[in-house]
Amino acid sequence: MFVAIPSRTRPGWRWATPTLFTVLLAAFVALALVDAEAYSVLLNEWGALSGALVDVHAWRAAWGEGAALRLVTALLLHADWSHLLGNLVFLLIFGLPAERAMGPLRFLALFLLGGAAANLAAVASIDTPDRIIIGASGAVSAVIGAYLALFPNAKLGVVLPLGLFLQFVRAPAPLLIGIWAVLQVLFTFIGPAFGAVAWVAHLMGFLFGVVFALLAKAGIARRLRKQRGL
Repeated sequence: MFVAIPSRTRPGWRWATPTLFTVLLAAFVALALVDAEAYSVLLNEWGALSGALVDVHAWRAAWGEGAALRLVTALLLHADWSHLLGNLVFLLIFGLPAERAMGPLRFLALFLLGGAAANLAAVASIDTPDRIIIGASGAVSAVIGAYLALFPNAKLGVVLPLGLFLQFVRAPAPLLIGIWAVLQVLFTFIGPAFGAVAWVAHLMGFLFGVVFALLAKAGIARRLRKQRGL
């Protein structure tokens, strides 16, 4: 007679999301402490520039001059607190469960590659040359797209302030994604960066995340079965 013993395997530690959160916050604080001249120099050196990758020759020059690397370093820069906090909040909401499912290394690849693809889309779509493109919104969009592809019917716990009390509720993931989209629209039209949001970057990041998750779904399923001891 055999007795099934439940697996005691625990999910690995989720370090990628907290690390990204800390790095983005630290980069913003560090830039806030420098003077205006140094800040402008860093924006020009780290931000992605529109019109920089227009043909094959520009691509070759970009790799030599580090312009292609800007697609990643631009993720570290944010225009203001609202720009940063919006990304950090949704990074935590969707990043922690997504990382738990796909693992930290795969999640880190999703964030960096999705953010780079989103910034590349913005670089290619903005007609005006030398416009500086910054922010991790495209990378967060990739995380949201991947989460929706993996868990389309999921509900997430959210703490709502109701007067003097905090109420814990479970909200459908598509509803939270809708709130995120509304916030992006509001920040575009009433925020300090009026009219400067690259919507193409958000869309590309979201689509990248969906495709990334679908392509990695078999590997993610194997990882989850291994965690459960199946």
